[in-house]
Amino acid sequence: MTRRNRRTAAARAVLTVVTAFGVLAGAALAGAAPAGAVPAGKRIAPGVTYRQFDVAAAAGPTRAHLLTVDLADPHVRVDLLHPGAVAARATVSRLADSAGAVAGVNGDFFDITETQHPGVEATGASVGPAIADGRVLKAAVPDGQRFGPGLPPGTSTRDVFGVGTDRRARLDRLSLTGAVDTPEGRFTLKGLNQYALPENSVGAFTSRWGSASRERAVCGTDTQRSAPCSTDTYEVKVKDGRVVSAADKPGTGAIPADTTVLVGREEGARQLRKLSVGNAVTVTHSLVAASSSVPYAFAIGGFPVLRDGRELSGLDNGTSAVRTVVGFENGGRQLLILALDGAAAYRSGMTVAEEAATMRSLGASDAFNLDGGGSSELVTRDAGASSVTIRNHPSAGAERPVANGVGVFTTS
Repeated sequence: MTRRNRRTAAARAVLTVVTAFGVLAGAALAGAAPAGAVPAGKRIAPGVTYRQFDVAAAAGPTRAHLLTVDLADPHVRVDLLHPGAVAARATVSRLADSAGAVAGVNGDFFDITETQHPGVEATGASVGPAIADGRVLKAAVPDGQRFGPGLPPGTSTRDVFGVGTDRRARLDRLSLTGAVDTPEGRFTLKGLNQYALPENSVGAFTSRWGSASRERAVCGTDTQRSAPCSTDTYEVKVKDGRVVSAADKPGTGAIPADTTVLVGREEGARQLRKLSVGNAVTVTHSLVAASSSVPYAFAIGGFPVLRDGRELSGLDNGTSAVRTVVGFENGGRQLLILALDGAAAYRSGMTVAEEAATMRSLGASDAFNLDGGGSSELVTRDAGASSVTIRNHPSAGAERPVANGVGVFTTS
């Protein structure tokens, strides 16, 4: 048996439900595994169940925390947890409590540091597309500009996990389509509320971006995140359909609801320099799905690891880490949301290939990898409680502020 096959077999080992069910307080985050006894799981709310179990992974035993969510229940829904602006971060517990979620997990990879661009602010914005409550928040950065482990072959930053207005979960790919109409003609819009724009392009920033600097958008290249920031840039503000100001470099500060900021780099900057204050400008944009004709109520970025019951080819099987993954079964009617424990005894985690095999062993037909490591966190709120409880141990010993997450909501 090859090394790869041995590891895959280990990941497919029988999952042992532990006789531990934990309630973590802030002071206990870095301690031992949680204690208590609910081996069959616990009903958090109608249609929502939580349990934990151990998995025999190649690097050692790891503990998984699992939410099972019944989307066929009309009183249950999932949506994006986010801090109110694309370029902002908050802990999963704060995001869940603010939104009134009964459970939640961390979401997409995000712009966490800009040490490679001294003086440039890390925006905290997520990598992939994002839709919340049916509203488009942002599009995806170029593949070479992403944070996180290497993408599996054939995948892209445009890949999403989402739930349609038909209440069914699915995997898809959301691409930006948009245009800028000016007196000089029309050109294609290549970005929407993104921390990184493609080379030679123009991107739009709206009030949903927040107040963070837009300077990061012109740094790096399509293939190298660490490449220097472009010096050939231009920014135009459009209010109520007319240009009201222009500048030679991206600015900062909140954007009013009636204003769109256009940022250009290289050829995109040259296009914007043709505009003058007072010119009429129309900006249009939307996200187009590659496979589903059903509108998305919610969507989040990451990358697929399991599709139609088969693990994607080329999944990493050498690097073990604490991970977060979401999957579904029964035609997208039931969700499986899993986060590994970051306590010292379990911190070795899983490889991406083991993660996919584990989700398949749990019954998922499709699965989607989210951010991991110090970002992995799963929370639930008990009936009658005013706030959520952290169920796993974040590997850094404390919650990490993240760009977004997946929230579970119920109504009576």
